[in-house]
Amino acid sequence: QMQLVESGGGLVQPGGSLTLSCVVSGVTSGNPLDYAMIAWFRQAPGKEREGVSYISGSDGRTYYRDVMKGRVTISKDNAKNTVYLQMNNLQPEDTANYFCAGFWGVGVLRLSERDYEYWGQGTQVTVSS
Repeated sequence: QMQLVESGGGLVQPGGSLTLSCVVSGVTSGNPLDYAMIAWFRQAPGKEREGVSYISGSDGRTYYRDVMKGRVTISKDNAKNTVYLQMNNLQPEDTANYFCAGFWGVGVLRLSERDYEYWGQGTQVTVSS
């Protein structure tokens, strides 16, 4: 099992920034991020869920989808078991529920939503003036 808890969403004006956090747990010893692959997805009302960014917990490799590329940075702190998504220059079209998702895997970087077995509850990001 893997548990993921997101936080950091909220209301922000266009052009503003937010940092989302995802705390990962689920192993009885060691740092769970050392054995996990984590990604951020988002889903806007009436739209399909889409991937935003991905990070390998074991080696830090990252990948960014075009949807927010250049405006987001994914990072991790294994000691805190936390993955972050720094989002800049947010626009109204970025309004969505943002989900943290993961699976157990070392040295893999998978982009298909179907590979992500575990999901957080989501955190709402609203961009509006």
